[in-house]
Amino acid sequence: MDFNVKKLASDAGVFFTRAVQFTEEKLGQAEKTELDAHLENLIARADCTKNWTEKILRQTEILLQPNPSARIEEFFYEKLDRKIPSRTTNGELLGQYMLEAAKDFGPGTPYGSTLITVGEYQKKLGGAEREFLQSSAVSFLTPLRNFLEGDWRTISKERRLLENRRLDLDVCKTRLKKAKLAEAKAAAEHELRVAQTEFDRQAEVTRLLLEGISSTHVNHLRCLREFVEAQTVYYAQCQQFMQELQKELSRFPNAFAVNPSTSGLSVGSSPISSSSGAPLGTSSPHRPTISSNALEPGTLKIEEVQPPATGTRKAKVLYDYDAADTSELSLLADELITVYTVPGMDPDWLIGERGNQKGKVPVTYLELLS
Repeated sequence: MDFNVKKLASDAGVFFTRAVQFTEEKLGQAEKTELDAHLENLIARADCTKNWTEKILRQTEILLQPNPSARIEEFFYEKLDRKIPSRTTNGELLGQYMLEAAKDFGPGTPYGSTLITVGEYQKKLGGAEREFLQSSAVSFLTPLRNFLEGDWRTISKERRLLENRRLDLDVCKTRLKKAKLAEAKAAAEHELRVAQTEFDRQAEVTRLLLEGISSTHVNHLRCLREFVEAQTVYYAQCQQFMQELQKELSRFPNAFAVNPSTSGLSVGSSPISSSSGAPLGTSSPHRPTISSNALEPGTLKIEEVQPPATGTRKAKVLYDYDAADTSELSLLADELITVYTVPGMDPDWLIGERGNQKGKVPVTYLELLS
């Protein structure tokens, strides 16, 4: 018990002398031992690495999991050293809802069958997102977090020890200056030598740890490349799924048609693009509904239509289009055709000509050039 009390009193005395030295340094009343320039640069570089690693880690977590409640839940699971439960992604949940809705609407209806197709691909997108999140957490987030919770804590501990050794060294220097008797000077010089040795030893330990920041950068560079690779794979999968979905939907050309007898609304079409740019959006537009004003076999036959003397224009095809009947002209993306209109024709359609072929084409699939 006596030993513990003495040790406690000794520690309190050391803490007090350090506090006095620190205060006098701040007030300019005591000299301060400066670290060498190389060590100061290493400390500044380490602080910069720590600050930016924290910001990158925090923002990456937000990118991968925008829901703050879910992030807090994952944080507690990690602190409790428990496995984070698998969570359904938004894409998978949306796909499931679409499949369930298709059952109620009828899988044999155009809307129901389309919901099934889109729902299946939404689930695929959700599955790809899940794999991306898991891969990013292992290859990128975990190494950054390990640095902050492991290496950086060790560096911070050694830096605090170095600061204490510096304060002890400066206290010994102050005592030596104030010593007047030869015996007191001898004791102060001995304490100064011991303090200088401990300070130099701690400075070397701290320097070695700080130089390890270069290895940390190399490791984080490798992790960053793996993160980019995971993103590349994920977005490539998404693009592939969406292209496959577009092909699937193109097999149901009438799926978007609205029955005028059951709805008071007509199908709207995208604005006709001009020579200044393509239509808004990158996906294939809906097929226009054939109205009573469109060319009908009983009133005017396609082969009888003649181009006007003036008013023909060139148009670039934006998307592939499969003709629904013999009165329409099938199109291939990026090809050039000649288009024109005739009196009484539905504004959603034009007459298109390609060589000897002629037929109706939807204007939303075209970019008018001249």
